[in-house]
Amino acid sequence: MSKIGLFYGTETGKTETAAEMIQSELGGDDVAELMDISNCEAADLEKYDCLIIGCPTWNMGELQSDWEGIYDDLDDIDFSGKKVAYFGTGDQVGYGDNFQDAMGMLEEKISEQGGKTIGHWPVDGYDYNESKAVKNGKFVGLALDEDNESDLTEDRIKTWVSQIKIEFAL
Repeated sequence: MSKIGLFYGTETGKTETAAEMIQSELGGDDVAELMDISNCEAADLEKYDCLIIGCPTWNMGELQSDWEGIYDDLDDIDFSGKKVAYFGTGDQVGYGDNFQDAMGMLEEKISEQGGKTIGHWPVDGYDYNESKAVKNGKFVGLALDEDNESDLTEDRIKTWVSQIKIEFAL
């Protein structure tokens, strides 16, 4: 079994903490290699058949700065045959008009390059107005809100990881 590439970007540390929790729940470093996108190039994503992409939504629906820095370079990556799961951190109360937009933007870009999205997550239990991360009535990945629902994060990660283990065929 090849390792999963778990790539994340972070500004405040919340997405990094979530990435570490996801890595631990998957089985640690033997299963998933944790990579801070600020130390990577887009080409590093090509090394993995299974990817987990984590990004907070920043300001008014923007990508986190490190993801923004390589966003256009993702056009040069062939994601065909790669399974890709997404997670994001955001604030559904303060930024309800663009909750989880960054996760949706990355999923759209990577899907256009052939990536197969796994790990869809229900929208039930969230209170937001709009999100680029919702397709066919579900989030394209795990939506976390550390600002308003941090008490739900651990259970959400456990549930989501058990789902993506099946989808990754682990």
